Amino acid sequence: MGKKVVAIVGRPNVGKSSLFNSLVGERISIVQDTPGVTRDRIYGDVTWLNSKFTLIDTGGIEPKSDDKMLVYMREQAMIAIDTADVIIFVTDVREGLVDADHEVADLLRRSGKDIVLCVNKVDSFEKFLNATYEFYNLGIGDPIPVSAANNLGFGDLLDEVVKYFDEESPEEEDNELPRIAIVGKPNVGKSSIINRLLGENRVIVSDVAGTTRDAIDTIVRNGEKEYVFVDTAGLRRHAKIKEDIERYSIIRTVTSVEKADIVIVVIDASEGITEQDAKIAGIAHDAGKGIIIAVNKWDAIEKNDKTIYEHQDKIREVLSFIRYADIIFISAKTGQRMQNIFTAIEEVIDSQNRRIQTGVLNQIITEAVALQAPPTDKGKRLKIFYATQVNVKPPTFVVFVNDKELMHFSYVRYLENKLREVFLFKGTSLKFIIREREQDEK
Repeated sequence: MGKKVVAIVGRPNVGKSSLFNSLVGERISIVQDTPGVTRDRIYGDVTWLNSKFTLIDTGGIEPKSDDKMLVYMREQAMIAIDTADVIIFVTDVREGLVDADHEVADLLRRSGKDIVLCVNKVDSFEKFLNATYEFYNLGIGDPIPVSAANNLGFGDLLDEVVKYFDEESPEEEDNELPRIAIVGKPNVGKSSIINRLLGENRVIVSDVAGTTRDAIDTIVRNGEKEYVFVDTAGLRRHAKIKEDIERYSIIRTVTSVEKADIVIVVIDASEGITEQDAKIAGIAHDAGKGIIIAVNKWDAIEKNDKTIYEHQDKIREVLSFIRYADIIFISAKTGQRMQNIFTAIEEVIDSQNRRIQTGVLNQIITEAVALQAPPTDKGKRLKIFYATQVNVKPPTFVVFVNDKELMHFSYVRYLENKLREVFLFKGTSLKFIIREREQDEK
C-alpha cells in the first residue's frame, strides 16, 4: 500500500514548522517567532532507513481558545490527527511543561493513535537534558530530546516513528484490493460517480460545493472483481474558499492519493479543464500513481461531431505532463459510459505491473540510440551501457551510463516515449534512475 502518514502536532510556537523543515530538508513552512504563523497543513516526504513516509505540518493547538483563527487551526490539526498513522507531539523544553501540553496530550490519547513525544529546543544536551524528564508527567511515553534549529536528536526521533510502521509482507500486499481515489475540485460529481457505480446512494450528494469533507472508503464490485473506491473532499484555490472547513479537506485528498494505486481525476465537462485541475493531477503524477482522467457531466454538453476532440485537445494541452493518462467521457447522472471506468482501471493495473525482459529492454534502447544520438558536452558523448527494470507501480528502470550529467531530461523523455511506443504503459508514469558505470565495468 502507500506511504504511512505522520503528523506533527503541539501547541503554538514550540517549533513544529522548524522541525518539519529540517526533517523534509526544504524550507517549506513559514517559520516566525509568533504563535499562529502556520495556518495550513503543509506536507512533504521523509525517508529514514528503509522507510518513506508523508510528513504533515500543522498549526498549533490551543484547546480552550475561542479565537476564530486558533479554533480553525485546532480543527485542521484534528483532521491531520485523524488522517495520520503516527503522531509526533512536539513540546518546548525552554518553556517547560504547561497546562496546554496536558490538554493536547489528553486529546491525542483519545485519538487512539501511536504517539512519539518530542521535546524540542534542546540545543545543548548538557544544559537541557535533565529538564526533559519533566515531560514524563504527560504519561504518553519517553520524551525524545531534539533541536530542530541545530539538527540534533533526529535519529532517535525517527527510529521511534518508524518503529510503529507495520511491516507488510509481499504476499499481504498482493492480496489487497486495488485502491482507487476519486479526486477533483468541489462539485464535479465525485460522490455521484461512486453512487452510480454502487447502484445505491452510499455517499451524500449535494449541489453545495464541499459537501464531502472526509475521505470515504467504499468497496465496489464489478463482475468477479472488487475495488476500494475513495471519495475525497474537493480541492479549490485558497482565494475561492468561503468556509474554513473546505481547507481542512486538502490533506485528506493528498493522503488518499498517497495510499491509492490509481487516481481518477474528475473534470466538469460544463466548466472545462482548469488550472486547479492541473494542480490536482500533478499531485497524483508526482506520487507516481496510475491516473485516469474522467470528464463528468458529459450529458449536459451540446455536441457535434467535433466536440469530443476539442475537449480532448484542450485537456491534453493543459495536462501535457500526463499524456499517458486515458481520457474517458462519462455521466454519473445518466450512467453514460460508466462501465468504461472499470475497463480503464484494469488497463492501468496491467500497465503498472508490466515487466520488460532485460534483453528486450536493451534492444529497444539500442534502436532508440541509433535513431537519435545521445547528447554531448564539450566533446564528451553520453554512452548508455545497458538498462534493467527493477520495480513496478510505477515501472522503474535503472540506466547505466558513462556520465549521468550528460543524461539530459529531454533524452530521458525520448527514451520513455520509445518504450511507450512499444509497450504503451497506459495510465502509469515511468521512473528512470540514472547510474554511472565505467566502460570496463560493462
